Amino acid sequence: MSIVEERARAMARRYNLNEIRIPLMERIDLYQRSTGETSDIVSKQMYMVKRSEGVADEMILRPEGTPGVVRAYIEAGLDRSDPYQRYFYSGPMLRYERPQKGRYRQFNQFGVEIFGRADAACDAELMIMIDDLMHDLALAVRFEINSLGHDRPDCRPRFRAALLEYGRAHFAELCDDCHQRLERNPLRLLDCKIDAERVAQSAPKSLDYLCDECRKHFEAVQEFLAGANVPFEVKPSLVRGLDYYTRTAFEVVSAAVGSQSAVAAGGRYDGLVKELGGAAIAGTGFAIGVERTALAMQAGDFKAGPDAALVGLGEQANLAAMIMAHELRGRGLRVEVLPPDRRLKAALTIASRMNATYAVIIGEDELARGTAQVRDLKNSTQREVACDAVVGELAAAVASCA
Repeated sequence: MSIVEERARAMARRYNLNEIRIPLMERIDLYQRSTGETSDIVSKQMYMVKRSEGVADEMILRPEGTPGVVRAYIEAGLDRSDPYQRYFYSGPMLRYERPQKGRYRQFNQFGVEIFGRADAACDAELMIMIDDLMHDLALAVRFEINSLGHDRPDCRPRFRAALLEYGRAHFAELCDDCHQRLERNPLRLLDCKIDAERVAQSAPKSLDYLCDECRKHFEAVQEFLAGANVPFEVKPSLVRGLDYYTRTAFEVVSAAVGSQSAVAAGGRYDGLVKELGGAAIAGTGFAIGVERTALAMQAGDFKAGPDAALVGLGEQANLAAMIMAHELRGRGLRVEVLPPDRRLKAALTIASRMNATYAVIIGEDELARGTAQVRDLKNSTQREVACDAVVGELAAAVASCA
């Protein structure tokens, strides 16, 4: 398990999220009805599954997690019996595209989906979760947010009509993909992989077409984020590459990843459960790209290491170190016992390279006195502690820094 997923799972526990596991294969129509036939994922990037005789089986390898979670939620009858649910999932996704740094044909996502909450506070909570996780990973990010409005006649349909009119008026300037998508889904103009920036500057903005209810919802999201000190900027051209989003949509961007700068993204999908055959239940969620986040961390200051590295100098001292390590692990600490055949200087060099917080040294003299040398590798201090007190002191010290 990567450090990104390890910390994400710890975050999920703090936010009272329950794990859900979804299959790697799904029926193709699930994604056609949710992610959208005009999206790049469905139109270009899905891997079809064929039986041995070569006949397409209408199954695909999942390219994203949300539709599978929604399907499972509906099939379990929770949309009618117990609508309010909080889930997280993790695992590989597969998309056919040109591999490059930060973009792979198989990649891992950690995602969160919350059902039964239509309020702005829930949208903000998702972004606060991500912000907490990124702080934990020592990764500086910013949030780009927008509202796409709702499907009521006085809201997103007006924006869609304005984009369609714009696209028809500028048809000769659009790429071939946009020509094909324009009539079916003009919002895809703003997600163009070739000319999105130019289109975004001159095309209609979704915020100009929001109904009063959606405008208030979006303002409330911003108030919650500001109150939680989450850094964000409003990006009116942001639509995301998936068709099911309503109201809030967001991306989480890190400058450390280069051109593939989005390390996480998400938004609200209030119509998706009903679209897939369930009740009219609100939903909202996000997904974090595990590999992209790890790449961003490599360029930053984050270094994962054990809480303590134990050094036993001699056969009996090494046995004492093994026993102490077992007790420390029982207290939830991450611990490694270093090879007993290394000299002290070499062992401490290994402990520093692995970015351990503490080194615990037990030699023959310490063994005779019933003590251990506890060295704080971050502050370059060392003191002698009774062996029966080391476990408690280290556990308390690590807990105070968590």
